[in-house]
Amino acid sequence: MSKGMNENTKLKTVKMILGIGPRVDWKTKTNKQLVAGFLELQTADEVERFLRDLMTPTEIKEFANRLEAARLLSRDVQYNAISESTGLSSTTIARIAKWLYGSLGGYRLILKRITLNQSKLGTGHSNSSQLRKGLSWN
Repeated sequence: MSKGMNENTKLKTVKMILGIGPRVDWKTKTNKQLVAGFLELQTADEVERFLRDLMTPTEIKEFANRLEAARLLSRDVQYNAISESTGLSSTTIARIAKWLYGSLGGYRLILKRITLNQSKLGTGHSNSSQLRKGLSWN
């Protein structure tokens, strides 16, 4: 058992992970193919073209907004400010928060890598401080 974890904590963690949603079987032929396809992409242009072929513009916007919500949540921005800036419902934001702080770590991994790459390039999000603690973009 991990440091600071007891049977009760372990049970709560397992329940939280199961509550996140149905498990994905990554071993199916089609899911392996999808993962392999992403791994073959080498440039931003290739990713953009693949995502555009794979999803509708609305789906792309939805996923981009979810990633932005995760970024804002990681900076302690309040739900109402995130909802205003992304158009996501508070229920969706709560679900993203659950995944962000859950044990799988997908959002944390990608946010860390994006932050590292932006710091190398000298880019970043200057508006995040304006959104902190419920302040609006205006």
